[in-house]
Amino acid sequence: MTPEEQLAYLRKGCVEIIREEELRQRLADCAREGRPLRVKAGFDPTAPDLHLGHAVLLRKMKHFQDLGHTAIFLIGDVTGLIGDPSGRNAARPPLTREQIAANAETYKQQVFKILDPQKTEVRFNSEWLLALGVPGLIRLCSHYTVARLLERDDFSKRFRAEKPIAVHELLYPLTQAYDSVALEADVELGGADQKFNLLVGREIQSDFGLRRQIVITLPLLEGLDGARKMSKSFNNFIGVSEPPEVIYRKTMQISDELMYRYYELLTDLPLDATAALKQAVAAGEKHPMEAKRELAARLTADFHSPAAARRAAAAFRQVVQQKQAPDAMPEFTLPDELAGGPAIRIDKLLRAVGLARSGAEANRKLKENAVSIDGKKHREMSFEPPPGARELTIQLGKKWARVRLE
Repeated sequence: MTPEEQLAYLRKGCVEIIREEELRQRLADCAREGRPLRVKAGFDPTAPDLHLGHAVLLRKMKHFQDLGHTAIFLIGDVTGLIGDPSGRNAARPPLTREQIAANAETYKQQVFKILDPQKTEVRFNSEWLLALGVPGLIRLCSHYTVARLLERDDFSKRFRAEKPIAVHELLYPLTQAYDSVALEADVELGGADQKFNLLVGREIQSDFGLRRQIVITLPLLEGLDGARKMSKSFNNFIGVSEPPEVIYRKTMQISDELMYRYYELLTDLPLDATAALKQAVAAGEKHPMEAKRELAARLTADFHSPAAARRAAAAFRQVVQQKQAPDAMPEFTLPDELAGGPAIRIDKLLRAVGLARSGAEANRKLKENAVSIDGKKHREMSFEPPPGARELTIQLGKKWARVRLE
């Protein structure tokens, strides 16, 4: 592709490119010099799983890879200890190094569901931030002022509201910027809420004698609730490593209107094709449920396989639409402490097989009539299996388990 054609391909789904003319020139320079762009996106391993909100950034990195450029998947094992304050009205609780290391390991396993491993550098910012030391950190801080940092929207709001801002939080934009120096990034990608941090990277690179990186911001993907950004903290997420049946089912939960945004940001369907799909649904030529099934199948196939997507679709029809028990479900043996009597304590059993996180939750679900045993609603604390029964099929909401009694 020519630089202009590459730019048109990369523009899809972006909120802002700073600056577009610089990206056009950088693409032309790299084509002339025969070198790929170095495209960076950082991910702090503050939770063990990547979700579709992260996939928006990762897919844009994949678009650069499609054009022959190098993606740098940066794991912020040091910045994760600080906690990104972007969009927050309070300091993020710090994680331990052990938690960071465990989460980072899962990131390495999940990222290649999207990125090409042959065109990806996986880096950790501990490589250079730990080597920076106290003298280096002081020199880095000398490149920026507190006044400039307090221009950041979330910092300024907290400052005006007299909410505390810890000194280590002010270091976050500077350490993220130094990542771009160490990696000699040509382009840095981030969510729209990251714009300030990304622009600091441009300035710090210039101070260190490097060409300023191009900044590309991308939308924050709304979660299943359609209101807040996708986050594990809000429990409105679809994880990229979740089972096919879960990805399919969760996708089917989103609103009809949000479906088109997912098409735009999470699939390669051209924008004009997405617009045509929306128009067909509005005109009654296509049922929105059919369009959503196609989206669910696309996403499930992307993170697993087309065969897995077909199985997930069949399971959704069987379990959700036809209200039948799934063919495959977790199987357990009745715990010894619950065996030996005519009746089984269902609250304890729900917790033992992982359908409820606590006894209190199990009790609440029983009272809410959300528990079924062998296809029949059950609200009592105990259950006496019929004579000769060898197993029970238990359902709590959309979760199922089969329990062998002998």
